[in-house]
Amino acid sequence: MILARITGSVVSTIHHPIINGRKLLLAERLDHAGEPAGGYLIAMDAIGAGKGETVLILDEGSGARQILDDASAPVRSLVVGIVDEVEFESS
Repeated sequence: MILARITGSVVSTIHHPIINGRKLLLAERLDHAGEPAGGYLIAMDAIGAGKGETVLILDEGSGARQILDDASAPVRSLVVGIVDEVEFESS
């Protein structure tokens, strides 16, 4: 799982049919404290996330295809949760 913040969307006029009706979101990776960690990724939205929201991204193709219930879907990254709060304990 990757903690990330949605920074925008990606528009594609030609794409695989599995993407029809789904949003592609641009997400900035975050560290455990919610600060930018460097790097972006594009993830398909599975839950209705929007710009500025902190999300959980499943970045593993087999799991993403299981959620989409399509073993042949060309998908690797999928937004699977909107984060309300992050708590961590320093050791």
